[in-house]
Amino acid sequence: MPDPLNPAKGDRSMTQGFVAQYAVEAALGTPGVYDLDTTPLVSLKETLVGEHEGKGVLVYFNDAKENLVNITVFPILYYGNVLPEIAWNIQERVKNDVEKYTGLMVESVNVHVKGVVAREDPAKQK
Repeated sequence: MPDPLNPAKGDRSMTQGFVAQYAVEAALGTPGVYDLDTTPLVSLKETLVGEHEGKGVLVYFNDAKENLVNITVFPILYYGNVLPEIAWNIQERVKNDVEKYTGLMVESVNVHVKGVVAREDPAKQK
């Protein structure tokens, strides 16, 4: 049985989803994040095979060093926040969670803000 903490090259596609899930949860748990935008590649996978666990996140393994991973996150943020501060918080949270739960070393977390939305006014929802 493959060890998810020490992926072999043949197991990378399964492991990418495993790593992506932790990155998604970390990014969505960051204050100021509304949602994650689906990249074209993930959209295609969702169309062909249903929901993909890495929505809004891409995971790339470093070919030279097996335990290094690079992550790109595509968040949609709430209006009225300091965007660089939220991006920094996403980077820190994703890096910490992925390293903590997978045993991999995160080489980089890139944040590409895909949009900004207004917060819904709770008084208007009645």
